[in-house]
Amino acid sequence: QVQLVESGGGLVQAGGSLRLSCAASGGTFSSYIMGWFRQAPGKEREFVARISRISSTRYADSVKGRFTISRDNAKNTVYLEMNSLKPEDTAVYYCAATTSSLTTSSEHYDYWGQGTQVTVSS
Repeated sequence: QVQLVESGGGLVQAGGSLRLSCAASGGTFSSYIMGWFRQAPGKEREFVARISRISSTRYADSVKGRFTISRDNAKNTVYLEMNSLKPEDTAVYYCAATTSSLTTSSEHYDYWGQGTQVTVSS
């Protein structure tokens, strides 16, 4: 069983940057596909980015070119670097892990963190 703990959220002005971290424990981190999702108030949880075991990446169109997902298997940590933030990026951000095939669907992720709030002011 994998435990995931996110950190790095906060309040930032539009155009600013944040770096989210997600520390994993209790499993073999390198064997997991890792994803970031977000959920804004009144909206469904949506895919943001994912990184494979060999660090291939995929992004939602809404964050492509602004966000970067990366992983450090030695530190059991996945990161989400967020630049040029917009008010519409405001949400609770969750990291998740799966051993399933590469997927952007939250239904296929088995383990979730508790989330970290990101608020972007205009």
